[in-house]
Amino acid sequence: MLWRKVQLPQIGLQGDVSDPRAKSFLYILDTLPRLQKLPKYLLLENVKGFESSSARNELLRTLATCGFKYQEFLLSPTCLGIPNSRLRYFLIARLHQEPFSFQAPGQILTRFPHHDLEDLCKDKVTDKVDEVSPSLSSEEKNLDPNIGPDCSSKKSLPKGTFLFKLETAEEMERKRDQDNDSSIQMLEDFLEEGNEEMSQYFIPPKSLLRYAFLLDIVKPTSRRSTCFTKGYGHYVEGTGSVLQTAVDVQLESVFKHIEELPEEEKLMKLSTLKLRYFTPREIANLHGFPLEFGFPDKVTIKQCYRLLGNSLNVHVVAKLITVLLG
Repeated sequence: MLWRKVQLPQIGLQGDVSDPRAKSFLYILDTLPRLQKLPKYLLLENVKGFESSSARNELLRTLATCGFKYQEFLLSPTCLGIPNSRLRYFLIARLHQEPFSFQAPGQILTRFPHHDLEDLCKDKVTDKVDEVSPSLSSEEKNLDPNIGPDCSSKKSLPKGTFLFKLETAEEMERKRDQDNDSSIQMLEDFLEEGNEEMSQYFIPPKSLLRYAFLLDIVKPTSRRSTCFTKGYGHYVEGTGSVLQTAVDVQLESVFKHIEELPEEEKLMKLSTLKLRYFTPREIANLHGFPLEFGFPDKVTIKQCYRLLGNSLNVHVVAKLITVLLG
């Protein structure tokens, strides 16, 4: 089996096939048709956005030339009951065999093929996706049926609902729906037991004061968390959820009118939440790494987060391999 994690620029700095980081991928595409013995199976993974790139078009042309039958996916661990959003592009391909029974030419599947084909299929991503409010993640923009291109919602919160932090009614409703989805496990199933070493993961006072209104805060009983990036633990904004360990404290009681308080009182209120970063082991658990997995002693926590931010979700890849070989 040939597996490839395609290295292309991040969205916003995307140079597609012209970017130097795409050279190794293009080399594989150039080499593949000239191999005397082609690999029987292929599995490819990349970030959301690859499905609309020129590199992806080159890939599909090469696969067709070589005689591969393929299927594309946009998948997140949440589709397997894992409480972490990490939307990624996947492609599986088989050489000179019957097409996949669930194959939908020209379409991208957003769930694993045990549902009805009509529910599985998703049209190719259009440019309108990028016009949705930037406050929503890529997964929310493309897969939430309740969010339209104008960022309007088909749902509404109960009258008088308090919106703390810098979030919209749509975002709060989405989070509530996720936490009420019993098909998703709770985060507590993936957490380490508390010990003295946990103190190093608590968010520093300076960061609390500066970024409190931007944090995505979850509890052990939550059934969601945002994608953990390689900057987690070093940067705060948009790098992943943080854990509220003081579970009996209500967020509303902390954030209501907090902007009117002096810094010292504001910090006292925020500190009652006992917010901390997820540990590298906990993120590894969410990514499906086995219990025996560990980092060498000389690897720093920052390096652990960076490695995990670039890693695959083992749960999703394992399931795709069973589909590919089935």
